[in-house]
Amino acid sequence: MQIDLLYGKSGISVDLPNQWDITVINKPVMPLIQDVESTVSELLHFNELKKITNGCASACILVCDITRPVPNHTFLRPLIENLIRVGIRRDQITVLIATGLHRPNQGKELESVIRDEWVLNNVLVTNHFALDDHAHVDLGLTSRGTPIKLDRRFIEADFKVATGLVEPHFMAGYSGGRKVVAPGIAHADTIRTFHSAKFMEDPLAVQCNVDGNPLHEEQLEIMDLVQEHTRSTIYAINTVIDDERQLSFINFGPIVDSHNAAIEHVHQYCTVAVERRFNTIISSAAGFPLDKTYYQTVKGMVTPMDLFHQNATLIVASDCSEGLGSDAYRQSQRNLLKEGPDNFLSRILTKKMADIDEWETEMQLKSQRIATIKLYSEGLQGLDRELTGVDLIDSIEKAAHESVVRSKSNAVAVIPEGPYVVPQYSPA
Repeated sequence: MQIDLLYGKSGISVDLPNQWDITVINKPVMPLIQDVESTVSELLHFNELKKITNGCASACILVCDITRPVPNHTFLRPLIENLIRVGIRRDQITVLIATGLHRPNQGKELESVIRDEWVLNNVLVTNHFALDDHAHVDLGLTSRGTPIKLDRRFIEADFKVATGLVEPHFMAGYSGGRKVVAPGIAHADTIRTFHSAKFMEDPLAVQCNVDGNPLHEEQLEIMDLVQEHTRSTIYAINTVIDDERQLSFINFGPIVDSHNAAIEHVHQYCTVAVERRFNTIISSAAGFPLDKTYYQTVKGMVTPMDLFHQNATLIVASDCSEGLGSDAYRQSQRNLLKEGPDNFLSRILTKKMADIDEWETEMQLKSQRIATIKLYSEGLQGLDRELTGVDLIDSIEKAAHESVVRSKSNAVAVIPEGPYVVPQYSPA
């Protein structure tokens, strides 16, 4: 049985024996928007924008960075053109890349994020830098004590729009909406507090859950405080795409309402009930652009955890064309290998702020507590391979066969889209 996995830009095929008991876990077929241009035109209608931008002289539009395949080309130009029509000068419109603590997107990479030369040539498109102290406005603390420091260009803009992709997120429940603001354009202090172990180890801080999720609640509180401080409404364009990156859903409205509607749409497709657990699971890291680094690959290790039998084997295919990730993440992985999982976790649980990118190491440990992780990657080289802390393999098929023999069970689950699909154990 041949199964195609999302992997890099081209995908990868896995050939498994027909006699195995194979369960392929895919999303249900998602409905697609047939006339995207007309739909977007209606959402961003001139008269509606004129009404909600009354008195606004400047605008800041947030867009996700290269790690999210947001269809920016479908809505950025219509939005900006109508903002110009309602009277906001183009030199007062900023498109801000919500990088969080990721690297800036520049050159050809920036072009691939925006996907529209007109936008790049007509308004300022620039990156957020979380380590630039002077570039942020300090709005105090949340009720949980998280510092609220956000990019000045967004806070000081009269009209604020966050745009993004709503998909499962292994900490915050779902991406998009409020997450594009915080941590998207937050200062490092805010981001490091968000990602501290006290949040990450909360059992409700998981994919596809916003009820009682402390990260989600923190983000909502920040949205309220920003709107109260600026006396303005944050608007949002939220999108949902299928496995071929086609648009299934798009809306526009106040950020919380917009995000909730997008979650309601995507939840019915990205969560899949599965009647049993498995000793052998094969998954991906969702292909390009999410699997460009090992850092992002960790998401594919966490989202299938509900299907793990104790001592299961999870085999993940991830291109990792850019290697492990940041130098900070490399250091975190070194710390893990030096200290061991128990000592590493004990140490970070005492900290109010996580070290940069340390949280991804912590999330990897969640899956390693109950499963053996095996990684197939053609992009990881040299020391980066050693720092993964998982077993590197040269053949997915061979690793699957060894797991089947070891577990004495030929029941195998395959998740071609990786973290874009969240299997949930639901016995009949």
